Amino acid sequence: MTDPTTDSVDTDLLAERRLVVEPGAAARVSAVAGPVLQGMGYRLVRIKISGESGCTVQIMAERPDGSMQIEDCEAISKALSPVLDVADPIDRAYRLEISSPGIDRPLVRRSDFERYVGYLVKIEMAVAHEGRKRFRGTLGGVEGDAVRLHRDETRGGEDSDVLLVMEDIAEARLVLTDDLIAESMRRGKAAERELRRNLGLEPPPPPYAKKSDPSKSNKPKSKANKKNAPLNTKEHRLAAERLRRGEIDPTKGD
Repeated sequence: MTDPTTDSVDTDLLAERRLVVEPGAAARVSAVAGPVLQGMGYRLVRIKISGESGCTVQIMAERPDGSMQIEDCEAISKALSPVLDVADPIDRAYRLEISSPGIDRPLVRRSDFERYVGYLVKIEMAVAHEGRKRFRGTLGGVEGDAVRLHRDETRGGEDSDVLLVMEDIAEARLVLTDDLIAESMRRGKAAERELRRNLGLEPPPPPYAKKSDPSKSNKPKSKANKKNAPLNTKEHRLAAERLRRGEIDPTKGD
């Protein structure tokens, strides 16, 4: 496992605060877990407490570049368990579960909303926007403290585009689509190559190779129709006719 606390960690992304946060007991766990994760070089994504089959505290985390390996989950669990035992933010017995955000991940930071511009999301508001709390549509970018959403379904008289204040969002989550799966696979392969390079199992990339920026959007790019220049223009036909008549010496050009 590579060490996420190396110099390659983007300190700005690591320290970026969450805009979508949990209330109640989950907030108490967050206050304890957040600093520990950041000190290890990880970012807290979400905390969820459920009572099914006993109490489970699920802590979702990631590296600043969005990747997460099984070894990372094991390292976090080992470091965080004794800290939570001492702080005791939950008043009953619980099972600790560390996980990655997954493909259809929650969006909790400004950089998350910027990174996934062009992808389909579901958003539930903590504070209603124009009398409505649930929205679904395509992310259109971040404007100030709000995110623009192009809704895929509207009723008569409603605007297709809405601006939702990020700090008023209770939950925002990506919707699983073919484009999202393809992007996740690309990220996974890139993370695997980086791991192999750090272990010395693969040569480093050439100096001219471009490195992806995790803070930027990976919206699927449309393929422009690039056509080759025509080879049978009027100019070509006239030149061929002049060559046939002997008016052009092919050894000297036109």
